[in-house]
Amino acid sequence: MAQPKKEEGLLEMVKTVVYALLIAGVFRTLFFQPFWIPSSSMKDTLLVGDFLFVNKMAYGYSKVSCPFSMCPISGRLFGSEPKLGDVVVFRHPVKNEDYIKRLIGLPGDKIQVKDGVLFINGVEAKQEPAGEFVEPYARQGPIGGFPACKNTAGTGSDCVKDRYIETLPNGVVHDVLNIRNTKGVPDNTPVYTVPEGHYFFMGDNRDNSTDSRYAQSAGGVGFVPAENLIGRADRIIFSSAGRRMLYFWTWRSDRYLKRID
Repeated sequence: MAQPKKEEGLLEMVKTVVYALLIAGVFRTLFFQPFWIPSSSMKDTLLVGDFLFVNKMAYGYSKVSCPFSMCPISGRLFGSEPKLGDVVVFRHPVKNEDYIKRLIGLPGDKIQVKDGVLFINGVEAKQEPAGEFVEPYARQGPIGGFPACKNTAGTGSDCVKDRYIETLPNGVVHDVLNIRNTKGVPDNTPVYTVPEGHYFFMGDNRDNSTDSRYAQSAGGVGFVPAENLIGRADRIIFSSAGRRMLYFWTWRSDRYLKRID
């Protein structure tokens, strides 16, 4: 008589696992999506190895995330409009890969960078010097790339970037990094007028971000359609300084549940 009970117990366990996986899949599809930072384009706001969940409810459903055929044409069932300064995960319009950048231009905005300073609709996003961002010159993350530095750095030495506190016209305050000054893009650009239904994104690591300042034909992000927005990044869950996310002995103790500004 023991055998049927064992089989019933095994069946119940399998059913529980299946239900848990289904619930997790629905939860991921509708509400949150995990994201692991693979590159340095958002330093020092986001570091290589930061692990976070993307709030897919922030802007409502988009065409790339809505699982139902009854979603409205606009792609939004509920949620607010994206705001200047939001850190957003979106689908690259050409490469079909997920990117994370800061929202700098809304539909109709005019964006320009002059001598490394951002202007939105002619209003300067003022920058105040905030010391330096220093990190080891070593391979980072699963890609194993070295960070870009303003100084000449060797393996194991300090990699230095200038840090500034930037204030956007709507009052959002965040850090930006500067590595070098250039005559053209990325430090000096033409005026970009964001088309209706599109958004303009930039990385906080301004000289190391292939973003909306670069045309899609040149490998950049260009203007991003509203339906490509996946969600807003609000908080880091944990952060790994090692080559693998699960190398828990390399987790950064100062980044647990850190709010993303």
